[in-house]
Amino acid sequence: MPEIQLASHTVRSHGIKVLRIHMHDWLILLVLAAIDLGLNLIEPFHRFVGEDMMTDLRYPLKDNTVPFWGVPIIAVLLPLAVILVYYFIRKDVYDLHHAILGLLFSIFITAVLTDAIKDGVGRPRPDFFWRCFPDGKGVFDPITKNVMCTGSKSVIKEGHKSFPSGHTSWSFAGLGFIAWYLSGKVRVFDRRGHVAKLCIVFLPLLLAAMVAVSRVDDYWHHWQDVFAGGLIGITIASFCYLQFFPPPYDTDGWGPHAYFQMLAESQNCDEALSANANSLSVQQTELESIYIQSQHGVQTSRGYSGDTNPILNGRESGRRSSLG
Repeated sequence: MPEIQLASHTVRSHGIKVLRIHMHDWLILLVLAAIDLGLNLIEPFHRFVGEDMMTDLRYPLKDNTVPFWGVPIIAVLLPLAVILVYYFIRKDVYDLHHAILGLLFSIFITAVLTDAIKDGVGRPRPDFFWRCFPDGKGVFDPITKNVMCTGSKSVIKEGHKSFPSGHTSWSFAGLGFIAWYLSGKVRVFDRRGHVAKLCIVFLPLLLAAMVAVSRVDDYWHHWQDVFAGGLIGITIASFCYLQFFPPPYDTDGWGPHAYFQMLAESQNCDEALSANANSLSVQQTELESIYIQSQHGVQTSRGYSGDTNPILNGRESGRRSSLG
């Protein structure tokens, strides 16, 4: 599919049109954001934690290497910066809009799935003992041996949200999406053997992996938590990307589906206008031909009538003799 001029479809010229077409998608994003907010407000399931289970939950309570406010920067703002840079190069509002929409869907769908599973599973974090007993003195039910926490309720609530890792799922959702995006833009599967293109694609995935590793190092998650979080994030990112863009190995893998649909519609419209113009031209030519033939027929009829009527010829001859 041929490309068009770079400045043909900008935010100013076509932005409102594209937004109106996908208005319902943006509304769904707002619904997903509201659902995720609600999932963070409710109390997670408090799984039974016996005294003998505390052996694996006594890791020290540490601060986050990657703070909570840093996750949106890594998973959302950083990919957005890449998308905006490409827009200023190409100036294609279809690519800009669908890339942002796909990225946000990847993030919010992942967030809803992650937080819903967190609340439903209620797995304790590796540092749960110190969240439950900040003074280091364990208190357990004399009959069930279940924990009787004495710590802050908010800290204990967060301690029941180990599986899966939200930092990891968000990172792989955002950076995984931008890895797909870059693979299409640099045409990583063009069969020319440029390994440097693979390095560009793997760089966001490496950053996401390092975020995942930090969660284990900080003793906020078990390794199964980060593995599941990464799997959720990269899976959702893949589905969301392929919803708006062709696969990177496709001939048209560098642009969104909507861009090529717009080109096809424009081409069909031009062909229809050209066909109508040709049809009008043919009709006009036929009318001119009919008019000329009718005029020629009238002249021929007059000449033929004058040469073959003997009465008129006789009268015309007598008139000429008397005048002579």
